[in-house]
Amino acid sequence: MKLEIVLVDFENVQPKNVGQLSGRPFKIKIFLGSNQAKIPVEMVQAMQAFGPDAEYIQIDGNGSNALDFHIAYYIGRLAAENPGSIFRIVSKDTGFDPLIRHLGAQGISCLRSNTLSDVGVGKISNSSSSSEKIDAVIENLTKRKTGKPTTLKTLRSSIKALFVNQLSDEELDALIEQLTQRGTVKVSDGKVHYELPS
Repeated sequence: MKLEIVLVDFENVQPKNVGQLSGRPFKIKIFLGSNQAKIPVEMVQAMQAFGPDAEYIQIDGNGSNALDFHIAYYIGRLAAENPGSIFRIVSKDTGFDPLIRHLGAQGISCLRSNTLSDVGVGKISNSSSSSEKIDAVIENLTKRKTGKPTTLKTLRSSIKALFVNQLSDEELDALIEQLTQRGTVKVSDGKVHYELPS
């Protein structure tokens, strides 16, 4: 089984649901800004469940993108130490995306998620089979209690973001076609309706 390493940009995203990853083979690194001196008790307790697989890294010093550079450094170091690992950056900062594309070109699997909940969709990569990608999209949509895309345009954008903008337009069209064939998604006059598993 491949090692999956989650790197959380705590300046950008403060997840309240770290515990949802427990019982699964993740290593978690929480990157804290130099001025972030307090961490919620619930998060600390959830992190303790991971034992030695959880780590807080407080960066030293301030500056534009200082924390981002630390995350990039750790990915490089860990990729050298653990070849074949899958890296998951949890951050809304799209500045990571060029790095992720470059890592992909080097054969290093790395994805960015806006929330920790998206990390659980797992197995998303360009090498994933079409079926795995469909399953990942359905799982992502099902987890969204609110905020599901209501138009075809926003659904397309949402799926593209889920796969870190690494899908071609043809692949995106094929995924939406399969969602429609499965009956999961119904599109009428550009509006999207869902029949998702409960």
